[in-house]
Amino acid sequence: MAVSLQKGQKISLSKEAGGELTKVKLGLGWDVFQGPQDKKGGFLGKLFGGGNGGGDSIDLDASCIMFDSNKQAVDAIWFSQLKSKDGSIVHTGDNRTGDGDGDDEVINVDLARVPANVVSLVFTVNSFTGQTFETVENAFCRIVNANNNSEVARYNLSSQGTHTAMIMAKVYRHNNEWKMHAIGETASGRTFHDLMPAITPHA
Repeated sequence: MAVSLQKGQKISLSKEAGGELTKVKLGLGWDVFQGPQDKKGGFLGKLFGGGNGGGDSIDLDASCIMFDSNKQAVDAIWFSQLKSKDGSIVHTGDNRTGDGDGDDEVINVDLARVPANVVSLVFTVNSFTGQTFETVENAFCRIVNANNNSEVARYNLSSQGTHTAMIMAKVYRHNNEWKMHAIGETASGRTFHDLMPAITPHA
């Protein structure tokens, strides 16, 4: 049974998974806010702007920034670089359709291959086109055990507002095990580069 995280909560991934995790998928998702006037589409009808036609969609981009113990960025995985230089982290690419199991974008992490000097992975989403989170609802991130596709932890965010980005969560090493920290802090920027002053304190 996946644990539902609250903002600021930290968990041990191995304990929640019932054993050592070596490969995980971090899925990030969101819905397009339709407002109270949209009664006919229902939840599935409005997922990711599907079936609404035209300009109801919003394209958010997920990124993962790798940090060392000095809070220095070692590498970044985003839409312009879908794979870390060491090969341990792979972004599956942009998805605007809502196909699949509900994740808009998925970042695969081989924890066993993450370089020893990397102590934390910070995951963010941002609106490259500058649309604010006033048009977003039901944003979430979740950790999935890639070996059996079982959900380990989920963090649901109430994220509507005038911000254009969100620092979602951090996966980090502590006492030789991997943990997850639900961050949920708002920020503004078109790419992760713009977010770095807000991201670094959480690294």
